[in-house]
Amino acid sequence: MTTSLHSFADLLAAARAQPQPQRLLLVFAAAELPRDATAAERERFAHGEGGALAPTVCVDKRPEDIADFAALRAESELTGQHWDILFVGAMSGHNRQPPSDDAVATSLRTMVEQIKGGHIAQFITVDREGELVRLHAA
Repeated sequence: MTTSLHSFADLLAAARAQPQPQRLLLVFAAAELPRDATAAERERFAHGEGGALAPTVCVDKRPEDIADFAALRAESELTGQHWDILFVGAMSGHNRQPPSDDAVATSLRTMVEQIKGGHIAQFITVDREGELVRLHAA
């Protein structure tokens, strides 16, 4: 099935429409500067450019457990952790069974490590308004 995704709502709809049970892997990340950032890097960062995205919270959810992006954002705010970008991956079940908890945990750990390493092209990225954004790894 080919689906055009433009928002988190589109992503949820596509995940819910899959024939096999899905788990969404969600990694919330905050923009930060390294301690040794140069003055130029600090200036760019102050204008919303540059820096790195550091994972702050990760969780997996069934698509049907997320009412909409506003509800997910409200739930994320209960953690007290600031975030700027949400990375989303997905896992599909087999034979009408959802992915195992162990497989989900392993995939989430891998996803966090990939984000830390700047390997983000395979993930859907969502801003705080629920809109999909394209990030460019430096």
